Amino acid sequence: MNRDVLCDQIGHVFAQSQLLQRALTHRSYSSAHNERLEFLGDSVLNCVVAKHLYEIYPGLAEGDLSRLRSNLVNQQTLSKLAQQLRLGELLLLGEGERKSAGFRRPSILADTMEALFGAVFLDAGFAAAEQVILKLYVPFIASADAQTLGKDYKTLLQEYLQGKRLALPRYILVATQGEAHAQLFQVECQIEQLKLFTSGEGSSRRTAEQVAAEAAYRKIEGLP
Repeated sequence: MNRDVLCDQIGHVFAQSQLLQRALTHRSYSSAHNERLEFLGDSVLNCVVAKHLYEIYPGLAEGDLSRLRSNLVNQQTLSKLAQQLRLGELLLLGEGERKSAGFRRPSILADTMEALFGAVFLDAGFAAAEQVILKLYVPFIASADAQTLGKDYKTLLQEYLQGKRLALPRYILVATQGEAHAQLFQVECQIEQLKLFTSGEGSSRRTAEQVAAEAAYRKIEGLP
């Protein structure tokens, strides 16, 4: 895949190609990396999603809106978007990160998505960034169940199991990889009564547990 395909997917062609170059550059590759763009993109993303939720859920309380935004603007969702866009194929990584499959690491993919949003914002302004973000995020928001708004997958899984009078899942740390500043945690979610075992990975144990819980919940509910 090339950068033109990426631009077509997000619906934005960069007038300043150097911004896209920087957004795709990890700090292991060059000193001209994407961390400042990531900082900017995170703020733009939160603002866009908050504004959209405020508009489409006029009856939702502030606490519920905050929880829903947190459930959308997180590493899990961002890394999923990056995978859908095949962003890993375009990342500029140092040799060490390439060898350790950094192009698949959820934390790196999520950070790059935020950097990409920041790059669009600098290239064409807030309206352009809003259009790109909503193009990617609206399907996630539209598929949300009104009864589960703002709840994370560990909570949803726990509520489901309690409703069926089943034992709560166990989360087992399977492996930890990488240096201290860029660790990758692998966790298994075990529901023995259902003979269901799923795995997840993330830049923190908590994130990995959420990914594993989501996989289990989706299997139970028959979701894609």
